[in-house]
Amino acid sequence: MLANLKITIAARRLRQCDLAERVGISAVLLSQIIQERRHAGTALRARIVEVLDADETWLFSSIAEIPPR
Repeated sequence: MLANLKITIAARRLRQCDLAERVGISAVLLSQIIQERRHAGTALRARIVEVLDADETWLFSSIAEIPPR
C-alpha cells in the first residue's frame, strides 16, 4: 500500500473520491493505485503530485516515512 499517499490525502482533508475528481480519474482507479494493484504513469503521478503539493518520490514510496523538516 502507498501509505504516504493515503496519509497525505487525509492530511489535506480530502477524500479519495475528491482527489480522483480533481486529477480526472475514477475513484476506483485511484484506490487501485493506492493499494498498488495498478501503477500510475508519469503524467498521472505528476497530476497527483501537483494537486497534493508533495514530493513525488516520497508520495509514491511503498514504505511509510515521516519526511525530515
